[in-house]
Amino acid sequence: MVWVRCLFLGLLSLASRTQSSKLPNPTSEQPPLELGSLSFPWSRLRLPGYIVPLHYHLLLHPNLTTLSYTGTVLIELQVQNNTNWVVLHSKKLRITTATVLDQNLAHLSEQVLPVLHHPVHEQTAIFSPKVLSCGQKYFLFLEFRAELEEGFYGFYKSTYRTSSGETRILASTHFEPTSARMAFPCFDEPSFKANYTVTIRRSPTHTALSNMPVEKTVVLGDGLVEDRFAASVRMSSYLVAFVVCDFRSVSEATASGVMVSVYAAPDKWQQTHYALKSAVVLLEFYEKYFNVNYPLPKQDLVAIPDFQSGAMENWGLITFRETSLLYDPATSSASDRLWVTKVIAHELAHQWFGNLVTMEWWNDIWLNEGFATYMEYISVEATYPELQVGDYLLNTCFSAISLDSLNSSRPITSTAESPTQIKEMFDTVSYNKGACVLHMLRHYLTDKVFQSGIVRYLRRYIYGNARNQDLWNSFANTCSEDDITSDEHCYSPRQAAKNPYVGEHLDLTTMMNTWTLQKGVPLVTVARQGSRLLLKQERFLRTTHPSDPAWPGLQQGYLWHIPLTYKTDKSPIIHRHLLTTLTDSVEVGEEVGWVKVNVDMAGYYLVHYEGSEWDRLTQLLKDNHTALSYMDRTQLIHNAFQLTTAGRLSINKALDLIGYLQSESHTVPILEGLSHLEAFYRMTERIDIPDVTQNLRTYILEFFHGVISAQTWSDQGSVSERRLRSELLSLACHLEDLPVWSRLRTGLYAGWTQTAHSACLQT
Repeated sequence: MVWVRCLFLGLLSLASRTQSSKLPNPTSEQPPLELGSLSFPWSRLRLPGYIVPLHYHLLLHPNLTTLSYTGTVLIELQVQNNTNWVVLHSKKLRITTATVLDQNLAHLSEQVLPVLHHPVHEQTAIFSPKVLSCGQKYFLFLEFRAELEEGFYGFYKSTYRTSSGETRILASTHFEPTSARMAFPCFDEPSFKANYTVTIRRSPTHTALSNMPVEKTVVLGDGLVEDRFAASVRMSSYLVAFVVCDFRSVSEATASGVMVSVYAAPDKWQQTHYALKSAVVLLEFYEKYFNVNYPLPKQDLVAIPDFQSGAMENWGLITFRETSLLYDPATSSASDRLWVTKVIAHELAHQWFGNLVTMEWWNDIWLNEGFATYMEYISVEATYPELQVGDYLLNTCFSAISLDSLNSSRPITSTAESPTQIKEMFDTVSYNKGACVLHMLRHYLTDKVFQSGIVRYLRRYIYGNARNQDLWNSFANTCSEDDITSDEHCYSPRQAAKNPYVGEHLDLTTMMNTWTLQKGVPLVTVARQGSRLLLKQERFLRTTHPSDPAWPGLQQGYLWHIPLTYKTDKSPIIHRHLLTTLTDSVEVGEEVGWVKVNVDMAGYYLVHYEGSEWDRLTQLLKDNHTALSYMDRTQLIHNAFQLTTAGRLSINKALDLIGYLQSESHTVPILEGLSHLEAFYRMTERIDIPDVTQNLRTYILEFFHGVISAQTWSDQGSVSERRLRSELLSLACHLEDLPVWSRLRTGLYAGWTQTAHSACLQT
């Protein structure tokens, strides 16, 4: 409502002239209501749902000299139950004025309203003597002040040093998951979406940024200017952002007209150009892939000097750690370029997954983070194929399995109520396991169905909130685009038959619940019996052996619906089977020589081969390792050493398997084998058994002698090739490989940096 905004701004202008910053109130001298008769009206961690914020009008005046700020907020409310109380979030804020007005902006009380606090729940309650009636709209006006935070959450102070040694101060925000309440009083839960109109007062020497573009800048008295930003789209409080700084920027428009800008400290401005180019390319990719236009007129990316996370996806104003955004072609490495590109891709994916459609509650944060992590690989592979980002997806899944194979893991969807529990949800399970489960789902549904489901999900829940079930419904519902707003389920048997796993209706919800509602990773054991392949699934645990008395209890109740894939030496076809029981079997034929299960590790599960099956695969790698893809070879190495750690496979079998690496030319399998051998070596060092350590050292150096000798040691090649050189040099240094030491001392490793050279010699 334009008239409300105009009136509100008028009130704020008057407040600035009176220096008291108080909303005009002819009854302000009336005594306040007695607090002694009132107790805090709400006992739960989550806010009551019967008062809903519709629109925030927020004014902030940060003082970068005193490191404090004052603010006012006028919140338009929709009341859904009769009540005398407004309960919302507030933390470390001193609320000096509280007023409730009706929809005509008339005061409801002749007295100053009491403000009660519940510090443990980070909540504030305002009492209105007059009942707020169901179905009516009201306005809550609050005046507050606070210090700029010293940490990295809320509205906090950041500093940087110029090239001349001068310290500069800026103010920035980081609200996810529960820190918007540290900056201004708000309904700080993801389902309370609202529009935000932000106004910031600043010095003329600074720049103010927020989610939306500046609509108008007004010169005030006392050397201040006021930036009034356009009203935002509906969004959750944790996505609100503002920055007050003296940064410089570069800008470029996308094909659809979105203005993209990258901001950094003036001395680092030259390092912003790669990020700008990448952001434009990736934003254009996402608009096509999601088939939903980016809804804001601009997208800013800001390099914050003091920043705890890699980046934060604030809508229209993404904030980054400097090392996650800035790139200098003259000094940055190829790995730096890959990292910056991936982080930008991750945060831009959030503009749809997380911002446009938000999880209903933090227990499903993987809907944000798992998707954004997986979209890094899809988008960067499509836009920057030379970075070979697919080489790193396996590592993402390996890291998830490493955590998930411990009993201390958790389900993807877990209970989270308190702020501490909510912060714990931002972990490897939400990010990496979430991404790998989505990767498996994509291969299960096919690329086309997966992408169509994403589009349907985004369009159906646009500007709203969603749960796991909503995502599964979107994937399983193959209505036409004209029918996407319908709640009818229209996945016909004819359409279901197109799926390569089953020829009947897909129960996608039941299948995916086994991956999101229970913790752990399955182990599929494979054995041959005549012409059939016998399959058995169980929960994989690295720290507990089946002989342990606790084993049966740790296995109780675990069952996954596993989309198995396998191939054999008799056919290039990838065979598929949905394993929904603890044991099963499939026909492969008597004449089959070898079977490789979990093709290209598309599935989130490990595989153990009984009988002579490991020996068959080991021999295959020695005779013709290219019969399997590099991803299959890498997964075999990973699985073998995981099983060795768990006591399910002898170390000799694992070492035999990687014996072929002397003929391997692809960097990813070599790096996987190298990492396990190096881990064993460092373990023997810690145990301090000199003879064993020396023998293993000799073995590793002899084993990788050919690979090390084949390196040119120049700063050329792909990111993976450069990473391999770095790892091999580090290994050779640590193991005191004499040829490497000799070449380093004589400077024969052309192109190797002086820093790396010195570090190796110091090793």
